[in-house]
Amino acid sequence: MRSIQRRLSLGLIGVLLLVGLVLAQTSLWLFDLGLRRYLAEGMRSEAELLLGALVRGPNGIQLDEKRLNPAHQQPYSGRYFIIELDEEPWRSRSLWDAELPMPSQKGLAPHLLPGPDGQELLAWRGDYKRFGRQVRIVVAQDYTPILESFRRVQWTGFALGAAALLLILALQRITVRRALRPLEDVRQQIAQLQQGQRSELDNQVPEELDPLVAQINHLLSYTEDTLKRSRNALGNLGHALKTPLAVLVSLADREELRDQPELRETLREQLEQIQQRLGRELGRARLAGEALPGAHFDCAEELPGLFNTLAMIHDRGLDLDWDAPEGLRLPWDREDLLELLGNLLDNACKWAETQVNLTIRGGEGGYSLMVDDDGPGIAEDKREEVIGRGARLDEQVAGHGLGLGIVRDIVDSWNGRLSLQESPLGGLRVRIELPVAQSH
Repeated sequence: MRSIQRRLSLGLIGVLLLVGLVLAQTSLWLFDLGLRRYLAEGMRSEAELLLGALVRGPNGIQLDEKRLNPAHQQPYSGRYFIIELDEEPWRSRSLWDAELPMPSQKGLAPHLLPGPDGQELLAWRGDYKRFGRQVRIVVAQDYTPILESFRRVQWTGFALGAAALLLILALQRITVRRALRPLEDVRQQIAQLQQGQRSELDNQVPEELDPLVAQINHLLSYTEDTLKRSRNALGNLGHALKTPLAVLVSLADREELRDQPELRETLREQLEQIQQRLGRELGRARLAGEALPGAHFDCAEELPGLFNTLAMIHDRGLDLDWDAPEGLRLPWDREDLLELLGNLLDNACKWAETQVNLTIRGGEGGYSLMVDDDGPGIAEDKREEVIGRGARLDEQVAGHGLGLGIVRDIVDSWNGRLSLQESPLGGLRVRIELPVAQSH
C-alpha cells in the first residue's frame, strides 16, 4: 500500500509541477506581451505629440520644448526620445550623455534595448514626414521596474504554488489512504488467516472488492473441504490396510513356518517394513496439503489435553510438565503439531525415569520446541546417524524406538531443523527449530 501511495504521490507531484510551470510561464508571457502592446500604444501617442512639437522657427524647423513631457527633461527619468530630421538628431535631456540605439524597423522593438544607468528599455519607432521632410522618432520607456515586478510575482507564485502543492499532496494522501483502506483491511485479514486468527474474510467490503473477497472465501471453503476429504480417504486407506497386514503377520507366526525360521524371519521383517513404510508415506501424503490457517495450534488449549492423555497412557507416576508463553499460538497445522509433539512426548515417556518436560519459546526468528527426559539418552556419536534421512533409531540403537520418520517429514515441510542433544535432566533433548512463516 505504501508503494502505491508513493507512486501516486510522485506522479501527482510531477504532473502538478509540469502543469504549474507551464501555466505560470504561459500566463506571465501573455501578460508581458499584452502589457508591451498596451505601452506601445502610449509610446505611439507620445511620438505623435513629439511630431507635433516640431515647429517652424526663425532658424528653420525646431522643437518646442514647452510641449515636451517634463520627464524628458529629468536625467535618467526612464522616459527618453530621439528625433532624427534628415539625419539631424534631437535627444531628450533625460538621456544625458547616454546613447539610445535606433531600432532597425518601425513599430515596437522586438527586444529590450540597453539604456542608461543599467536600465532596460522598451522602444517604439515611427517614421513620418513633417514640412516635407523625413522624420524618424524613437520613444523609449524604462521597463526594469516591470521586470522586477514580474520576478516578485514569480517568486510569490512559486511560494503559493509550493504551498498549494503541499496542501494538494496532503489531501491526496488522505484521499488515497481512505480509498485503499478496504484493501489494507483485506490484507490484514489475510495475515490473520495465516496466523490462524480467522477462518474467512469479512463480507462487509466495498462493492469493488466484493467479487475478490467472495472468490477468496469460496477458495478457502473449497480447499478446506478438499483437505477434509483427502485426510478422511487417507485415514480409511490406513485402517483398510492395517487389517490385512495384521493377518499376514499372524500367518507368519503359524506353526507351519516354525520349521523354516529363515523364511519366517524374512516374512516378519518384510511385513514390519511394509507397515512402517505405509505409515510414513501416508503421513507424508497427508502433509502435502497443509490445513487451513484457522486450525492453528493454541498451546493453552491443546497441551493440557495432550499431557492428560500421556499421563493416562504412561500411568507410572511420571512428572509431566510443559512451559510456553501465555497466549502463544503456533502458526502451523494443529493436527501436524499434535502428531509431532505426541510422537516425541510418547517416546520420552517410554524412556524417562521420572520426568518429561516440554518447552516452547517464540521470537522474531522463529520458534523452538524442546522435549527433555531423564532417561538413558543417546550416545553423541549416534545422534547424527539417528536423525539422518532414512535412518530409524530402533535400527541404530537396540530397543530405542523414536519413530522419527513422520517428525522429520513435518519439520522438513516447514523448513525447520531437528537435532538431538543432551538434556539438562540427564537424558535426551529433542530440539526443533521452526522459522517464522512469512506473510505476503
